[in-house]
Amino acid sequence: MQFPLGGPIGENGMLIINTPNSPQAMNIVKDTAVTLRYKVADATGKILEESREPMVYLHGGYGNTFPKIEEALEGKATGYQTTLQLEPQDAFGVRDESLVQTIPKTQFPPGVKVGGQLQGQGEDGHTHVFTVMKIKGDTVMLDGNHPMAGKALRFSLTVTDVRAASEEEIAHGHVHGEHGHHH
Repeated sequence: MQFPLGGPIGENGMLIINTPNSPQAMNIVKDTAVTLRYKVADATGKILEESREPMVYLHGGYGNTFPKIEEALEGKATGYQTTLQLEPQDAFGVRDESLVQTIPKTQFPPGVKVGGQLQGQGEDGHTHVFTVMKIKGDTVMLDGNHPMAGKALRFSLTVTDVRAASEEEIAHGHVHGEHGHHH
């Protein structure tokens, strides 16, 4: 008997057709959309961040997550769990003290508060998000480092879904839709 779709025949003699909705597990490879639950802890195990919503990223060197995380997840499937220890240079970077600046308070709008964030240029000419660290008298101390810069971090990851990315997601370099990027 000839089947127009071709494909392998299962043990029960039925034609096996894999569709996008097949329960067959897809492995994490380049151009897959990976959904994760995660926890980030410091070196002592103190939880610094935990995902309330799943994180979705486009796997394959698009810069949507840290390269060491992509490397650890390559070839894995839904249900995979791991804990990774990342040094500062593999996570949010080493602290750059040139991103700590003291600015006259007169250059800020009224109501500037400690913990507030604003976007500005660092001495390196790049745009950074600066956090107001301290207000003392007529000066404001800003820090353009990521709050987790300079820290060794432990990432606990659980892969909750893997699917083929759409052509549009690949072209844009990020995942669209729920938990992904919205245009």
